[in-house]
Amino acid sequence: MNLTKALASVGGLTLASRILGLVRDSLFARFVGAGFASDAFLIAFRLPNMFRALFAEGAFASAFIPMFNQKVTDKDGPGLAAGITFAEQALSMLLPILVAMTILLEAFAWPVTLMLSGGFNGVSHEQFAFAVMLSRFTIPYLALISIVSLLGGILNSMNKFWVNAAAPILLNVTQIVAILGFHSADPLVTARNQAIAVSVSGALQLLWLYFACRANGVSMRLRAPVWNADVKKLMALIWPAAAGAGAVQINLVVSTFLAATFLAHGSVTYIYMADRLNQLPLGLIGIGLGTVLLPTISRQLGAGEDAAAMDTQNRGMELALLLTLPASVALIVCGQPIAAALFGYGKFDAGDVARTAEALAAFSIGLPSYILVKVLTPGFYARQDTKTPVRYAMISMAANLLLNLALIAPLQHMGPPLATAIASTINVGMLYWTLVKRGHFQVDARLKRRAPRLALAAIAMGVVLWFGEDLLTPYLHGSWLVRGLALATLVSAGGVVYALATLVTGAFTRDDLALLRRRKAA
Repeated sequence: MNLTKALASVGGLTLASRILGLVRDSLFARFVGAGFASDAFLIAFRLPNMFRALFAEGAFASAFIPMFNQKVTDKDGPGLAAGITFAEQALSMLLPILVAMTILLEAFAWPVTLMLSGGFNGVSHEQFAFAVMLSRFTIPYLALISIVSLLGGILNSMNKFWVNAAAPILLNVTQIVAILGFHSADPLVTARNQAIAVSVSGALQLLWLYFACRANGVSMRLRAPVWNADVKKLMALIWPAAAGAGAVQINLVVSTFLAATFLAHGSVTYIYMADRLNQLPLGLIGIGLGTVLLPTISRQLGAGEDAAAMDTQNRGMELALLLTLPASVALIVCGQPIAAALFGYGKFDAGDVARTAEALAAFSIGLPSYILVKVLTPGFYARQDTKTPVRYAMISMAANLLLNLALIAPLQHMGPPLATAIASTINVGMLYWTLVKRGHFQVDARLKRRAPRLALAAIAMGVVLWFGEDLLTPYLHGSWLVRGLALATLVSAGGVVYALATLVTGAFTRDDLALLRRRKAA
């Protein structure tokens, strides 16, 4: 399967979801602003959002897909039927756990909210009760999205990547409909409706994946729970994979907790909005690569094609650097105009924009690291090694906590994002070193030649944007159309400069262009 084509399919849909997410966040900023109401919703949204990243985009897929593929590709087995049987057995164990977990979290929503928020820096009892109510509205999403991840893993293993990649669009559409159709002059009411919309979207995503599976010949039955060797192995792989794949998300939870506890109201919102902008390239590149690389590498290793698996991972890293380096530089250099265009109106004032841009710059330093984690961890998971990434994730989380405590006082809302970026870089270094040491990854000549040239091209683009962004700043405070055109012009200019710079530096050659044209014609 062509890696670039698969990435384009997954990344394109993920990009559409992220763009809709920015529309949602822009509307949220307009009608709710940055204060207690926005912080309360974002804390309530943090827990299901983390589970989505851990299970839908991380742990379950990392553990389930290699085992499912092994069943399907086993020459002595019944193929897809064996994979579906395994999936049914997994669901039989997963469903009771999810139901029990949902009931417990609903019952203990008060202490859970307290743990995530630290009490919101001294709010009243009534305000905290409101935040707990929002958490109870969002908790059912955890169970729904976990089942979605199982169905999505089956479709990914069948190379139907686009179906699962399209599911998150329903979350953003549901929340946009809720905020446009049910917003209020009272920010608390609007925040409450957004919390309800989160769980509604989970039900819609489950229906979407269920009917997609049926359309592709996958019909699953509910079984009585069976604790056999396959299920036991799956459960043993999931929990360490959750920590390994979710190190960034867990670090964000720590950052959110410290911001809610020690910083002024609105700080959680600044960090969240900055993270949403940072998530745009992460969703396009990192999630797409992680989704495609794991089943591809596991299939190649299962067929004994170790050299092909090595080449796949090198090309994955090359694609990651090609797309990530310019995104990181652009978000650091142009964070202010981007935040102003997307969020700077209504209840979200100029000060809120400036603080969001500062947090964004801190986050974006680590953008290459966030995505390289997605590229490197499939090298472990495809070999059914989930323990090594979790050890490194734990070290990364400890570093994040220490850095948060050290940076939050002097840097305020910039401290937690910068701590997260540094901790992720530490994680990448350990993952890379271990793969090389084991002989599971070796940078090839092509990647060695192109990586420094890509970095140079990204820096050249950053210099041009630095001197050119002032020309567009006056147009970033007008109507939706004017803002959109100005932002599109800024992004397009950066893309053109970067493309030219890759040709000048030799990171991308005319032979590559000719190859792309031949592939398109074919």
